[in-house]
Amino acid sequence: MSRLRLLFDNFTLVMIVVIITATVLPAHGAGATFFGWLTSFAIALLFFMHGAKLSRKAIIAGATHWRLHLLVFGSTFILFPIVALILQPVLRPMLGDALWVGVLYLSVLPGTVQSAIAFTSLARGNVPAAVCSASASSLLGIFITPVLVNILLDADAGTAGTLEAILKISVQLLLPFLAGHMLRPWIGFWVDRNKHWLKNVDQGSILLVVYTAFSSSVIAGLWQAVPPTSLLILTVVCCVLLAIMLVITTWLARLLKFNKEDEITIVFCGSKKSMATGVPMAQVLFAGGAVGPAILPLMVFHQIQLMVCAVMAQNYARREQPDDEAVQEAR
Repeated sequence: MSRLRLLFDNFTLVMIVVIITATVLPAHGAGATFFGWLTSFAIALLFFMHGAKLSRKAIIAGATHWRLHLLVFGSTFILFPIVALILQPVLRPMLGDALWVGVLYLSVLPGTVQSAIAFTSLARGNVPAAVCSASASSLLGIFITPVLVNILLDADAGTAGTLEAILKISVQLLLPFLAGHMLRPWIGFWVDRNKHWLKNVDQGSILLVVYTAFSSSVIAGLWQAVPPTSLLILTVVCCVLLAIMLVITTWLARLLKFNKEDEITIVFCGSKKSMATGVPMAQVLFAGGAVGPAILPLMVFHQIQLMVCAVMAQNYARREQPDDEAVQEAR
């Protein structure tokens, strides 16, 4: 049991239970309508809290490191989709069209915020730059991801129009975020003091979206279209994609002669994908039963990236400190 808990945290185990519940007891009719409204409220609250948590001082502190941010954004929104497209001749026949759409969707999503910053901090990387880069990636994704989805996916993939999608996502995600950030002078202290408790808002919102999305997809025949062998193949594919992006971001950071702290930030911010942003976006970008297969690769990738990056962060943290830091600590 202890080894299992090392691989799967509480949130992942609860999410598996939610998927099983949606499979056995999917929401439909009036129940689906209720969960739809509840999910919309929870997502708005989630991004309101994200905005309230983001310090303006952290934005200013990290914003000046433009070379690092360009590399992170390029890795997130350009290199990752290119890698997926290069592998398309191999991956699409292996996964089938429904999961391939999910892999493409995964490739164009913004990076994570909380976990990227947490791993950067644990690894003793450039935390202010990570805060700025991860937050900016999440906001830029509201506009960039719908455009890339529309470019990369066929018209019959069940996607909404680009302008319509951007407008809906902006109303659902960006406006609550901006409202939370504008109110930070009044509520920021309370939010900072209750970060541990407010984590439940993040996770609860995602679980609601997962249940609603999978309920719709199960009713539409998700598990007939995605057999267990496809899930196993998808797991291997996600491992390969993460490994490629970790190697590319590390190599580019060293090629461009970033220091070790910046390299850590680039690796953790440029290779990760956000489930907190990706799952709500899928509700807007994909229609009905297409949502489940679209977010399934993201859910698998998310768990793998957490496990791998946790090990990497600990390895980075064990590196020798510079002499001046060691002297400072000795004092």
